[in-house]
Amino acid sequence: MALQELPDDAPGRLIPYDRRPYYNPDPLPPDAELQFEKEFYDTLSEATFWLGKLSGFSLTADFAPVLYTSLLRKEAMESSEIEGADIDYNALYSFETRSLDRSGATDKQAAAIDETKDVQEVLNYERALKSGINALDHDDGISIDLLHTLHTILLTDVPEDRRETDTIGEFKTVPNHLGEFVPPVPSAVDGLMDALMTYIRTDGSYHPVIDIALTHYQFETIHPYGDGNGRLGRLLITLQLYDHGYLEHPTLYLSEYFNRYKETYVDRMNAVRKYGEWEAWIEFFVTGLRYQAEESLLRSQELYTLQEAYEAEYGDISAAYAKLARKLFDQPYLTAGVVEELLDVTSPTAYRAIDRLEEDGVLEETTGKERNREYRAREIFEILERPPRTY
Repeated sequence: MALQELPDDAPGRLIPYDRRPYYNPDPLPPDAELQFEKEFYDTLSEATFWLGKLSGFSLTADFAPVLYTSLLRKEAMESSEIEGADIDYNALYSFETRSLDRSGATDKQAAAIDETKDVQEVLNYERALKSGINALDHDDGISIDLLHTLHTILLTDVPEDRRETDTIGEFKTVPNHLGEFVPPVPSAVDGLMDALMTYIRTDGSYHPVIDIALTHYQFETIHPYGDGNGRLGRLLITLQLYDHGYLEHPTLYLSEYFNRYKETYVDRMNAVRKYGEWEAWIEFFVTGLRYQAEESLLRSQELYTLQEAYEAEYGDISAAYAKLARKLFDQPYLTAGVVEELLDVTSPTAYRAIDRLEEDGVLEETTGKERNREYRAREIFEILERPPRTY
């Protein structure tokens, strides 16, 4: 984005700096009143409807931890994938399960496997989101201090070759570049972020969902950190939705939509920066919110139905295999060693329980090996891994 390419009515200006100017966004709200077609308000209404349905279901369903943990992890994986991580449910749960296995059968491989760096990013995102929710539950509110804390969690123990900064838990100290786009330089960040936090704390100027779209654009345009801005910005969306009462639990994974439409996501933001096309960006954002809320509800309902089916089939049986089937909604990925711990049984009993659930089609082996075998709850993971159905 060269200096002469920016129109006079763009919602920001290019400031000469070194060999390339940087972009300095105007503070929120936009100068011109936002104008939407009727169809947009229909989409906005649908988005709030599905968010309400999702939160209502979370309140009424007696759900096992797998729902909240797995859907939160889905958001963490999708967000990390946007940033280049290559990870799936098997690798993530395998890493975690091997760390729980005290039998020694895994030879303590968990800390040395190749995917550790990608797994670390996903688990960091999960921890950061939980930490953010906990802060809001304690009335701390969204603040720069909270963002610094979350940024620290996101980048802790991430290998140096996977992060672009040594500055963790504070704003950037050297300029960063997004292709041809140069975000505000370090000296401009404090003032811009103070203004953004003020906009968030004073509840903005529009419908809360529209304001969340505006603040996400503004955060990503300021790009205040040396690395991790995308992950932190997407995490902030969930926290804002939770803070406004649109989410009862962090089971929305909007990053899936952004991941599927990555080019559009970038193009719409650039169109705001260059030409002030706010409406197109907000329409894209709200549409994603609408579909992902429905997606999350559908998966939640399917998991709950499956949980009820297992309770009906195995609930009145005292055998180890039946107890294990009911435990899968707490621990959907396991080894024989984990089953021994989970059920407090001997190794032969654990293997018999696993064999029986394999015969029933409830468990499936994932490694293809004869030793150090790992198993996952087949139907649970099929629900989690299926592609979106609403778009």
